[in-house]
Amino acid sequence: MNVQINDLNETRKVLTVTLDQGEVNAEYQKLVGEFAQQVRLPGFRPGKAPLAMVEKRFAKDLKEEFKGRIVSQAYRKGLEDSKVDVISIVDVSEGEFAPNAAAEVKVTVDVRPTFELPTYTGIATELAPTEPTAAEIEAVIEGLRAERADFKVAERPAAKGDYVRFGYTGSLDGKPLTEVVGDKGIYAAAPQTWEEVEGTNEGLLPGMALQLAGLKAGDKKDVTLTFPAEFSAVPALAGKQVVYAIEVQEVRERALPALDEAFFKANQVDSLEALQAQVKSNLAMRKDYENRSNQRRQITDFLVAQANFAVPESLVAGERDGILRQFIEENMRRGVPQEEFEKNKKELFDSASKAAVARVKVQLILAKIAEAEKLKVDEQDINSWLMREAMRSGQKPDKLVKELGKDREQFRAIQQQILFDKALDFLVSKASVKEASATK
Repeated sequence: MNVQINDLNETRKVLTVTLDQGEVNAEYQKLVGEFAQQVRLPGFRPGKAPLAMVEKRFAKDLKEEFKGRIVSQAYRKGLEDSKVDVISIVDVSEGEFAPNAAAEVKVTVDVRPTFELPTYTGIATELAPTEPTAAEIEAVIEGLRAERADFKVAERPAAKGDYVRFGYTGSLDGKPLTEVVGDKGIYAAAPQTWEEVEGTNEGLLPGMALQLAGLKAGDKKDVTLTFPAEFSAVPALAGKQVVYAIEVQEVRERALPALDEAFFKANQVDSLEALQAQVKSNLAMRKDYENRSNQRRQITDFLVAQANFAVPESLVAGERDGILRQFIEENMRRGVPQEEFEKNKKELFDSASKAAVARVKVQLILAKIAEAEKLKVDEQDINSWLMREAMRSGQKPDKLVKELGKDREQFRAIQQQILFDKALDFLVSKASVKEASATK
């Protein structure tokens, strides 16, 4: 058996394995003998049927099994001789296999790239202070009050923070919007809607919240709104200036609840001091979580910057497909039409490819660090993952175990991700930390 290796690029190789006539024939005769021992033919005891009769009767089965054996044998020999670290099989190309004839199998594989690890202990990271400021605590408490606010009719012009009820009718270049927006009639006209004056969260009509200050009940006004160039909800309005005739029906002002016993009870505390302490604790935990996330991101950014090696195309393709699938699913849930993805297909593909390359580089480095530090995935790691996933998905851990038992590929992928996380946690534990200056 002869093995030749051809490099297609730094991480993709073709293993050409050639078996001579004698090797092929020996494998075929061995297979026929095994069939003869297992099959039953009328008039013959098990294992006593003539080999020629077995060959004729089971020609189709023999051909398929023979092909599989030759390919498998060639692949094993190719790996053994080449000593390449295969990540995935990209393609297998074989000719016709027959007894008394040489055979050739070409196996295209992606291999793990060879690279030197950067110095991965003491990676510089910067963390923000976790001590909440008085202003942050006050902002959260004001937010809690806003959630329980009452809205009272205001007999005055609308001011920032008020809510205005109004009706509107739109036109574009003098043409009613009903002729432009199709089934998205809400962008053309509505008998009434509510909008927060100069609110932080923009409503249905881009820029409308900035046009309502100073108006009172009964006022009428024509306002011109410019829709963003990338407005995807109604592509016909993207980048266009639309005139809306509005009529104010009512103005309501926000009345915040007092910081009294009822408010404290609603927030499960008994005093302002206790509420401030609760908010302070929650803010500190949130800041600590954000710090851990930011530290992991800083470390992965460092690894990507050090990763000057080629990455296997099959790994990149798998990551890219996952990134695109997640992006499209999330945006479709938000109502973005399918045609928008087609319109920006190249940009999406290029962006996902760039992100996928970075992810694969980090994964390859983390895998090598895990090997160097002898990090392993143990039963406790799997059980912890099962409990977290059960809480996230609402499934019972036993059901998850059964599902993973049926899908070994998914189980291996989970093990691999757990190993990556352990390696990243190791880098975090060994990183150098500088605290950023506190902002006032």
